[in-house]
Order: sequence, then C-alpha cells, then structure tokens
Amino acid sequence: MVSMSKIATGNGHGENSPYFDGWKAYETNPFHPIDRPDGVIQMGLAENQLCFELIKKWLMEHPEASLCTAEGVNRFKETALFQDYHGMPEFRQAVAKFMGKVRGDRVKFDPDRIVMSGGATGAHEMVAFCLADPGEALLVPTPYYPGFDRDLRWRTGVELVPVICESSHNFQITRTAMEAAYEKAQEANLKVKGLLITNPSNPLGTIMDRETLKSIVKFINEKNIHLIGDEIYAATVFKDPEFVSISEVIQEVECNHDLIHIVYSLSKDMGFPGFRVGIVYSYNDAVVNCARKMSSYGLVSSQTQHLIATMLNDDDFLHNFIMESKEQLFKRHKYFTWSLSQVGIGSLKSNGGLFIWMDLRKLLKEKTFDAEMDLWRVIINEVKLNVSPGSSFHCHEPGWFRVCFANMEDNTMEVALSRIRSFILKNNESIVPRKLCRRSSLKLSLSRSLSRRMDDFMSPAGIMSPHSPLPQSPLVRART
Repeated sequence: MVSMSKIATGNGHGENSPYFDGWKAYETNPFHPIDRPDGVIQMGLAENQLCFELIKKWLMEHPEASLCTAEGVNRFKETALFQDYHGMPEFRQAVAKFMGKVRGDRVKFDPDRIVMSGGATGAHEMVAFCLADPGEALLVPTPYYPGFDRDLRWRTGVELVPVICESSHNFQITRTAMEAAYEKAQEANLKVKGLLITNPSNPLGTIMDRETLKSIVKFINEKNIHLIGDEIYAATVFKDPEFVSISEVIQEVECNHDLIHIVYSLSKDMGFPGFRVGIVYSYNDAVVNCARKMSSYGLVSSQTQHLIATMLNDDDFLHNFIMESKEQLFKRHKYFTWSLSQVGIGSLKSNGGLFIWMDLRKLLKEKTFDAEMDLWRVIINEVKLNVSPGSSFHCHEPGWFRVCFANMEDNTMEVALSRIRSFILKNNESIVPRKLCRRSSLKLSLSRSLSRRMDDFMSPAGIMSPHSPLPQSPLVRART
C-alpha cells in the first residue's frame, strides 16, 4: 500500500477528543421522539434553530431570492457562470452592512475588506496561514473551542499556547495571564505571532467588556503581535451588557490597525451553518490580498451569495430577525438555567451564545480530569445526552461542561431536562438545595409544575425583559 503524507495520517485533526466522541455517540443512536425515544439527545451542537419560522416566512414572501423559482430564474445563468473569487459585490456590501447592524451601527465595515471563506473553519485557517509560519504560535485563552486545534493547527503547522483563565475570576482574561502565556511560549522557543480571542466566548457564553478589550489591544500593540477577534456569536447577545466589538475599541485607543483581524460567519448569528458563509475582515491590506487569493479554496457558492445578499438587504426583516432571535435566546436560556437550578445545578453567568457552561464539580468523585471523564461517560451512555466536557475545551479545572440549548425543539428540551433531573435525584441528592431536597415534594413539583412553567416562559403573556426577576420557584410554592 502506498503511504500517505504524515500530515494526513497524523492526529493533528484533533478528532481523538471527547468533544467529537460525543458527536459519534449521537450519530450512532440519535434521539427521535417517536422512532428512537431512548436515543442520545444532541446537546453538543452550537446551532441556532429558534427563528426558522421567521426565515421561512420571508422566503415564502420573496421567491425572487431563489434562482429555482419563476421569479428568480432569470438570474440563473449569470449566477451559475464563473464568479470572481472576490465575491459578488452585492454580497460583500450586504454582509458589511449586516456586520455593522449587529454591532448597533456603532462602526462601519468596508465591503472591499470582506474576504469569503467556507465557514469560520476555513476563515480561521486562512488567517493562521497568513499570519504565522509552521512552528510559530498563537496565544488562545482557555477554555476554547476544540475545533481550533483543527482549524488553526492541522494544515498550517501553527502551535497554540493556552492563556489560562480561572473560574475564580469567572474565566476572564487578564494581563497577568497573557504575560504568563507569552513568557511560557518564549521559554519553549516559540515565536508568538498573535492572540486569538473569542467574543462572545465559546464555550462560556460571556462577553468581554470594553476595558478588557482595551487591555488586550494594549498588550498586542506592545508585543507587536496580531489580534484575531472571533466574533461569530456577536448577534446572540440577548441581554445587557451589550456586545462590544474589537472594531469599536480600536477607534478609541492608539494601536497599529495592521495587527487587527476579525473572523465572522452567518452560522451562529443567522443559524445558517449549512451555507458555509465565513468571513475574514482584516485592517491589513497585505492580509486582505493574501486571504483573497486563498479564498479560491473555499468559496461560498454564487447561489448562496445571491440569496444572502437579497435577505440581508431587507432592513425590516433584519431588524425583526435580530430582535426576535435575541428574545427567543433570552427566554430559552432563562428557562433552561432556571430548570437546572431547581435540582441544584448551576452555571457560569452569561448573556450570549447558544450554550451554557454548566457546573458539575459537586458531582465529581474527586477533583481530577479522570473523574470528569467518568462522569461524562455516564451522561453519554446512561443519561443519553451529548454534552461536552470542559477538558475537551482545554479548561484547566475539572467539572465544567458545555451544554447547547438552542438546537432543539421545546419538547426535546423538556425530555433532556427530565433526564437530567432524574439523574440528579437518583445519584446525588446532596447538590439539591436543602429546602428542595424532600424527594416526594421535589418529584411532585417537577412533574406538575415544569411543563406549565415552560408555557409561562414561552407564551406572549410570559415574555420577560432581560431585567425581569426570576419567577418564584414552584417548588417553594408547593411547600407553603
């Protein structure tokens, strides 16, 4: 047998991770409410499925957006023929406008700096290729998305050096942590070429405030290294404080704009991961030129560009979509975290993303990553939920898990929550708050109240503003 390349046959893809193992468990036995009610529920996929009815309505009202309709077929030929890999002008203009609108129109983006890529995966590899040579390094705050090990390293040969962020500081990045990571890279004879931040954070669901971003810009400017801002969850921030983009901060502080680059996509904010719309936006002319040459390896189809341009140029739709998405994410997040709290499960306080950072440290038999993996295997194999362990996100403290909440229907979420509650009650009542611990009261309250409470959260009469207090627990009411 003829051998393959070392890069192709090595494990640089990062597939040997519990993050991907959870996906395999789901694919082997996927949950279906009728055909496979005992299957694994997918809670490891950060996907936004909460506004598809609004999108479907728009598509029905705008058949010209599709080339396969009587209203759109006249543009079929010109769209199907060769398109410049710079991207269709109307597409780049529409994406630039949308990026500005998501950021409250506080900053404008130049369509000529929009570079297409096959999703954020391709965009990250593109940026890494442009900025660093094989064996050079990027600093990445932990915990971080497991796919970065693939996207940034596999084919580029770039090394990732963790910036260790701790739960005692709510996993916030600090100047001290950045300096420590930079020094560690130097001790390992690694040349640091940049810092990658994810804002809003995946997996934390948190955002960086303006002062933190200014500190980061000051750090990279002093070190003369690049800053890559992954902002693919920008429109998922569903309550105050509002999202602040790195593109805003560089207008307020002195810095070399040639060092600033943004990765964006429509996979999370619009819920279109299948369209593979990734964007690199760089303030560096040389990077834009190089990335544009590379974009021929991962172009967005012209049919997709046409549809997206038509949709994003509808200002009324965009306004309604952004507001509706925030409202639906807020309600789903609030109900999900409230339900977990009823059985003593906490999570990191967050206001963005499509997931929560669930705290199961009290369920560990010991404070080790082996114990975390033991717990994860029980959750996957017995509880039948694909949640992702913190170690797969390079978290340096065992017991944290990322749980996605926006990729399923309400009924599926209720099944998932029911499984979690049953597992907690069966295996570890000690983490349930004492006033809720009486087993009979707890079971009675959960069975009678939670489905009604879901209706309260989701019905028009129950819509809450981001500043509304949590409702009184039905568990408390049941005891009085």
